[in-house]
Amino acid sequence: MSTTTHSAPNHELTRITLCVLGIGILIAGSLRVLEPFLVSILWATTIVVSTWSLMLAVQARLGGRRGAAVAVMTVVLLLVLFVPLYLAVSTLLEQRSHIKELARDFSTRGLPAPPVWLDSIPVVGHKLSERWLALAMLDPTQLTERVAPYLRNAISWFAAQAGSFGSMVLSFLLTVAISAILYAKGETTARGLIRFFHRLAGDRGDEIVILAGKAIKAVALGIVVTAAVQTALAGIGLFVAQVPFAGVLTAIVLVLCIAQVGPLLAMLPCVIWLYTTGAPGRGTLLLVFMIVAIVIDNILRPLLIRRGVELSLLLILPGVIGGLLWLGIIGLFVGPVVLAVTSTLIDSWISTGLDEAPTEPAAEMERILPAEVKITPSP
Repeated sequence: MSTTTHSAPNHELTRITLCVLGIGILIAGSLRVLEPFLVSILWATTIVVSTWSLMLAVQARLGGRRGAAVAVMTVVLLLVLFVPLYLAVSTLLEQRSHIKELARDFSTRGLPAPPVWLDSIPVVGHKLSERWLALAMLDPTQLTERVAPYLRNAISWFAAQAGSFGSMVLSFLLTVAISAILYAKGETTARGLIRFFHRLAGDRGDEIVILAGKAIKAVALGIVVTAAVQTALAGIGLFVAQVPFAGVLTAIVLVLCIAQVGPLLAMLPCVIWLYTTGAPGRGTLLLVFMIVAIVIDNILRPLLIRRGVELSLLLILPGVIGGLLWLGIIGLFVGPVVLAVTSTLIDSWISTGLDEAPTEPAAEMERILPAEVKITPSP
């Protein structure tokens, strides 16, 4: 009798251990299989969650036809990639004759004398001018021999970047395809997530799904609106300072701001150029616009994110910065979500331990999710 009593718990422990081990192996294997697609899945999820309200508005305009709305959103996503790519390629094709002429002059006439303003650049201007002058004194054959190794390295670098660009294009197309599927099956996916987290953490599981969606929307809003404000300030400064190609530089600033690099790389050379070409007044004006555009990122983005989701700034700032360092641009969205979910689970565990009733998110669910998405508690 005693043997049976002791063997039953051991048998149960063995079964539970094997079940957990088997589930862990299946999860690890699934993640390994999906590893090439994880980044695209994360991007697609971020895009769909951030633009779901827009997709529903398009669907309403098209008479409630989901297929037509998905097609419109997919075409818009494709245009985001191919319109800038087309503009870049067309610009290169338009300038090909000028590029050929420059290459011909370089191979026959050599390097021209350095411009006067180069020597007036603080710290490095004099050294750059001396190096340029030394190269300009060489005949075309010697100059070609001197520059050839650097050209080979540059060609190798561009070839490597072309391969990376091809991979990026394929990844973007995969992201668009997954986004189209999520647009079409958004309610089903939301229902599955709600059921899973409800099974995992009860009522708090429903709140986790809501909070994750809010965090993604808030970060997307913060990034896009902040980038638009920074670009507007930079564009006004560039046009007021009468910088050449101000429109092109403004477009570059927008890309840099969305990529979280900031406007410094595009605006600082313009400031230096204005100072070195005898326009210190316009250079100072553009410098003020540049500083304001840089500083406003640290003020506006956290406030917008904080307004969109009820999270402490102590979670938002580490989530955005840490996620960016961890996963790159996609980490901007993943970081706050991870911290938000973790904070919610810990708060739920503490509240349960103190016999505090968890908050009821049913009303919030009805407001955010479509009417056909219902929470079905697991038995």
